[in-house]
Amino acid sequence: MTIPQQIATVALCALATMLTRFLPFLLFSGKRPTPKYITYLGDALPAAIFAMLVVYCLRNVSLFTGAHGLPEAIAITVTVGLHLWKRQMLLSIAGGTVCYMLLIQLIF
Repeated sequence: MTIPQQIATVALCALATMLTRFLPFLLFSGKRPTPKYITYLGDALPAAIFAMLVVYCLRNVSLFTGAHGLPEAIAITVTVGLHLWKRQMLLSIAGGTVCYMLLIQLIF
């Protein structure tokens, strides 16, 4: 990419980011109640995104070769356990990821 193309790309990315950050505040100001479908999406999408993430992460796990999915099962158990214990999403994700990486690098 040339320098002008790089500048244009960065500018468009910055504009798109700012638009997606500011648009909800412009559309749904504090003066009017938030529409019910937006509230529903805010409640339903996090769980749906995590379900998709789990399916995506486990799509290539083979129960018939290698460690038979054992490191993945242990890491999922750690993730669920951390979330049930602390109810901190970032801690759960980070803890499960660290557990999986340690299992893969040191044990399996």
